[in-house]
Amino acid sequence: MPKPEEVPSRWLLVDAQDKVLGRLASQVARILTGKNKPQFTRHLCVGDYVIVINADKITVTGQKTRQKIYYRYSGYPGGLKSIALGKLQQKNPERLFRDAVWGMLPKNRLGRRVLSHLHIYSGSSHQHKAQKPEVYQVK
Repeated sequence: MPKPEEVPSRWLLVDAQDKVLGRLASQVARILTGKNKPQFTRHLCVGDYVIVINADKITVTGQKTRQKIYYRYSGYPGGLKSIALGKLQQKNPERLFRDAVWGMLPKNRLGRRVLSHLHIYSGSSHQHKAQKPEVYQVK
């Protein structure tokens, strides 16, 4: 059984320009959970850190930009908010990608910890130059 400190973690840089949202999110979720490593353990955080740039240039297929609706509920009467994917992509593309990846992670403490290893930026610049991220080519 590997210990989390024994498994090396890397910083990976992913360019989301002209990539399909769901396909990219599934690959990023796989990297975050560590399923691409031979030391994968289901109950430990052994994944890598992922930096996603150009999140505003991500694409979706079909009519999802106007047909797919995202909902949030505050818990209060009348607190149901909805927004179409197209508007969310213009307004907050980082949240759009984070929600897509979160949907593919476990909904528990480990999933929240794994999600904290994801850093998303709208433009092509990021604040993690000191970590010397490797460029990861998404298939």
